[in-house]
Amino acid sequence: ERPTLCREGSRIISWRSDLVVHVQFHANERPYRCLECGKSFSQSSEVFIHCWLIHTGERPYTCGECGKSFNKNSNLIIRQCIH
Repeated sequence: ERPTLCREGSRIISWRSDLVVHVQFHANERPYRCLECGKSFSQSSEVFIHCWLIHTGERPYTCGECGKSFNKNSNLIIRQCIH
């Protein structure tokens, strides 16, 4: 496959599958929907991540200082900055 230059921006896309996702991004297409809450996403992998982080209730990231748990590492980092 030949690399393709995005018409909307200056990004070079190497793979056809990436080009499809990139075009959907510019068109604001979100064909994948969470069956539990209805939130939509541009990629099927985003639905999986969303469901795992939001709907499972798992909170694998725990603050060592106060014991509060979070579903995202980025939220734990923010919490640690507060202490």
